[in-house]
Amino acid sequence: MPHSRLTGSRIRERRLVQGLKQSALARDVGISAAYLNLIEHNRRRVGDSLLDAIAKALKIDPAVLAEGAEAALLGALSEADKRLPQAQAELDRSEDFAGRFPGWASLVMAQNQRIQELEQMVEALSDRLTHDPELAASLHEVISAVTAIRSTAAILSGGGEVDQEWQDRFLRNMRDEGMRLSTAAQGLVEFLDAGSSEEVVPIGPAEELATFLDVHDHFFPDLENPAIWKGSSRDQAIATVIAQSAALTSREAQDMARQFLSQYVEDAEAMPMQEFQAAREALGWDPAALARKFRQSLPPVMRRIAFLPPTSGGTVAGLISCDGAGALVLRKAVQGFALPRFGAACPYWPLFQALAQPEKPMRAVVRQPGGARRRHVCQAVCVQRDALSFDHPPAHEAYMLIRELDDTLDGEALSHATPIEVGSTCRVCPRTDCAARREATILSAG
Repeated sequence: MPHSRLTGSRIRERRLVQGLKQSALARDVGISAAYLNLIEHNRRRVGDSLLDAIAKALKIDPAVLAEGAEAALLGALSEADKRLPQAQAELDRSEDFAGRFPGWASLVMAQNQRIQELEQMVEALSDRLTHDPELAASLHEVISAVTAIRSTAAILSGGGEVDQEWQDRFLRNMRDEGMRLSTAAQGLVEFLDAGSSEEVVPIGPAEELATFLDVHDHFFPDLENPAIWKGSSRDQAIATVIAQSAALTSREAQDMARQFLSQYVEDAEAMPMQEFQAAREALGWDPAALARKFRQSLPPVMRRIAFLPPTSGGTVAGLISCDGAGALVLRKAVQGFALPRFGAACPYWPLFQALAQPEKPMRAVVRQPGGARRRHVCQAVCVQRDALSFDHPPAHEAYMLIRELDDTLDGEALSHATPIEVGSTCRVCPRTDCAARREATILSAG
């Protein structure tokens, strides 16, 4: 039987649709979970006899696994069903639907992707309207000008005698406030027009830095070279990276980038890329084991895990950090786990549980609302930034590493753990029974 290069992907999709654990399927067909994982990621060819065994365990025709519809279509149909479960789509017939009507299946996939994009746009715009300092300043300017005009108009129309000199002053004041109102309103309109595009323009040094890091995906290959790790070569290399960036327009943002890149070089020197990548795979992405191997604390190891690119087809990790007040400082997103661009995050994140218990590493499986309903493993720790002192309270910072749950990598204990239901930020979280909610949502329950 001819096998396509996506046979493994179809096996994985069918297994996930049936809610079958990777380890359970591997046990049923007499192979290891690690070998099945390689098959599902299309890194190992599956023989006819093994394919027959897998098809029997999945209760499906082997030909469907070998030659069926594209895995991307099946994944999109499954995700669309999770986004609207009340429609009660026949998931067990999705392979047949995609195979017989590929055009309609592609339309469903495109519409589902568009819905996801629109939801992300609503989230970003809502977040910005709620927390944007420039918008708040513009509205304050408009309200201030309107209040001044109303006060002046009330005096002039009050019916009392007003000297000509004072009348002239009041009229000049109304004219000036009217011009200020016009300018503020025009600026507000231009700001909202600019914000209607999908590309959100940075509005401060912190956003400039975030844009800069996102453009580079938090990875700087020029700074991985041992030749630049010492003295003036290091400073020059960092200055070159900053000078080449169009995102860093303000001096404050450039200073913040310089501080970040200096820390990046320190981490690179302590944990060289090739050596760390090999250890990361060998030790199963375990931050504690990597910290022991390289004799480092957990935060730099977490940064290194998240920032260094994965090997081909490997795991991808995100990273979040916050200060002692809970304000998010660093955001490296990972697919399927939504992060707020502005404002406060979900208080149920393990990040904030760690912040309340310094020096105690925490790990939890979490799940956010939405179509994909992916489970993520979050590992968090809070540490003290400065030296102990009797003269001032300690300054703390917390880090949280995020990656999608992997049955083979994480083992049975985490795979069977009940996920903690978390959100992104209250404004765009549909949960109705959340004790930690601080403001109403703009979304319907889902």
